[in-house]
Amino acid sequence: MSDEWLVVIDPQNIFASPESEWGSPFFAGAMENIARLAERFGERVLVTRWMPTADRSTSWGEYFTAWPFADQPPTDELFDLVPEAGSLSAQPTLDLPTFGKWGGELETIVGRGAHVVLAGVSTDCCVLSTALAGADAGAHLTVATDACAGSSAENHAAALHVMGLYPPQITLATTAEILA
Repeated sequence: MSDEWLVVIDPQNIFASPESEWGSPFFAGAMENIARLAERFGERVLVTRWMPTADRSTSWGEYFTAWPFADQPPTDELFDLVPEAGSLSAQPTLDLPTFGKWGGELETIVGRGAHVVLAGVSTDCCVLSTALAGADAGAHLTVATDACAGSSAENHAAALHVMGLYPPQITLATTAEILA
């Protein structure tokens, strides 16, 4: 595990709060497993945040019209990390205005062709988008199935099914399997 990274996707209030339109009912359970993984990965943990700073002249403009509650300044508490996530990593958060977090910024930190465990929210959006882009970039990805939270149980299962179609670039494992 010494060369592997744990990348925790978007453990933010906007995805954790039951009052949020994007709140996952599975967030708390996923965070328990994320904490277990982070303890094992030590200094090789990176936390990301989704930030609403995308170019509104693109399809993101329509997106924020559809989801006006999320059309807030990046300093809004909706985008803060949940308290449990604040101590997961000594690294600064990687803040991006995209669903998928895989790209040059992340690859610079973890390395090209890196071995990465993905966890976080939402399985059926940002985790899925990150995993597919990472696979295309040649990373070795393991999705921690019980350390991810979907928008619903059905959407979580569907996203895991899709990511499971991408071996050997993407594999699926539980937290216990990863820690074993």
